Amino acid sequence: MKNLRFEDLESRLAEFAAARDWDPFHSPKNLAMALAAEAGELLEQFQWLTEEQSTRLTDERRTAVALELADIQLYLVRLAARLDIDLVSTAHRKIDLNAEKYPVEKSRGHARKYNEL
Repeated sequence: MKNLRFEDLESRLAEFAAARDWDPFHSPKNLAMALAAEAGELLEQFQWLTEEQSTRLTDERRTAVALELADIQLYLVRLAARLDIDLVSTAHRKIDLNAEKYPVEKSRGHARKYNEL
């Protein structure tokens, strides 16, 4: 599949859910819970790995991680759509807010939280 755009994902996902009559089950609460469950499945892929191992995944593990990330993205996109949230513009806004909380001159080179800068 070439020329895939993020914008097309929301409509394709909505069509997928509608064809299966899943809209009644896709409440924000249920989607948020499913999103959390999928995040747990992603964590499972890294459980017991060393820091080094987590940066050099086997092809099999990398594929499993990619599929878990896709599950997370799908639930996130569906949840945002159900709540009428423009996820891309909101993500850009959040980066701007984080830039204010974490100015380069104070946060460069360490992982302290904004209230510890």
